[in-house]
Amino acid sequence: YQFHPYNEAWGPMHWGHSETTDFVKWTELPIALAPDQSYDDAGCFSGSAIETEKGHLLVDTGVTEQEENGVKNVYQDQCLAIGNGETYTKLAQNPVVTGDMMPEHFSLEHFRDPKIWKEEDGYYMVVGNKTDDGKPHVVLFHSEDAISWEYVSVLAKDDTGMLGTMWECPDFFCLDGAYVLITSPQNLSADEEFHNGNNSVYYMGSYDKNQHMFHYDAVYSLDDGLDFYAPQTMLADDGRRIMIAWMQNWDTLAHRCNDSKWFAQMSLPRELSVKNGRLYQTPIKELDAMRKDRVEYNNVVINNDTISLDKIEGRTIDMELVIRPEDKENVYKKFALRFAQNERFHTELCFRPDESVLKIDRKFSGSERALVHQRRCLVNGDANELKLRVILDRFSAEVFINDGEQVMSAVIFTEQEAKGISFFAEGAAKI
Repeated sequence: YQFHPYNEAWGPMHWGHSETTDFVKWTELPIALAPDQSYDDAGCFSGSAIETEKGHLLVDTGVTEQEENGVKNVYQDQCLAIGNGETYTKLAQNPVVTGDMMPEHFSLEHFRDPKIWKEEDGYYMVVGNKTDDGKPHVVLFHSEDAISWEYVSVLAKDDTGMLGTMWECPDFFCLDGAYVLITSPQNLSADEEFHNGNNSVYYMGSYDKNQHMFHYDAVYSLDDGLDFYAPQTMLADDGRRIMIAWMQNWDTLAHRCNDSKWFAQMSLPRELSVKNGRLYQTPIKELDAMRKDRVEYNNVVINNDTISLDKIEGRTIDMELVIRPEDKENVYKKFALRFAQNERFHTELCFRPDESVLKIDRKFSGSERALVHQRRCLVNGDANELKLRVILDRFSAEVFINDGEQVMSAVIFTEQEAKGISFFAEGAAKI
């Protein structure tokens, strides 16, 4: 992961490195990559990794800045390092994929975030790029030995101008018989599916293996919350496609504790599957082994009231919640779940079944910055039953909607003493 080891503010990007046996408890290891070569002295940006016969191969974006005719030009190229899972050595052939390998009018500055995988005929790599006229592209490269690379094609692109200006962190895979492309578009204008600014989205479509082109016919938001960007997936030994994202947002970088010794965090690892043409996300199954101190309530009716329930509290919890109308002929107007709560603070999830809209609101979470504090999503399915799985970590909330068809993630910096949870209904709701 991108990391600045000397400060909690932005600086020359290194690669932080952690290992796990269960995706839940992580051990920090020494820095994997540092910007110490002429081709990456301005930073080792995002990339990916893969196991090869020669060892553990890292692929990253090496960044350089050069003064040319009084102008500072930025160049981004793709580089390799090989190692044993603990220490890594950069290859002498670096950079192995350079901007001049692509067609004319492709950006040399915005050419980053390589994702590598292996197929029967060798290795493939997708990289984000945009053309000089501001159109986002994902470009594809191939190698027989993972060292010598050649340009293949534009895997996918947007000529409409509707899907941002640059697609960061591309990821392409086949899952449950369907082809999926994930990118993080920058500078999107809001519509009913996407929010303003930087998004993470997924595209569903078909892959022409002869032409090496992905034709997408549907684009969806990957996470409808406030903090989720630059996701990356891996294929586990047991066949699961597992995704982790940066639980932050380029436009909310001021949303942090001034005295914190860390900056930003990662999402929970999520298992991906495809159902009914949509990408579903569920928390990693290893998380279930951490469950303890179970508390269960059934058929609790809330009627124009706010209630709390004994032993339902905390800032590290895993809550499954089903909300239905008490009377299907007279559906409640609003349901709200409030958490990280005390007399002063709370964060709220609010659902209005007549609109089928779920909203997350952290404006009372203790932030002192004029940020985006609310986000809404149109919930698919039957508004007569809303299923939520809400996982709180100390400074975050991840809300999995209707078995993971949609997700909303948010960072909250509320003091840890605020651990109350309450439920509100306008009308009569059964939970």
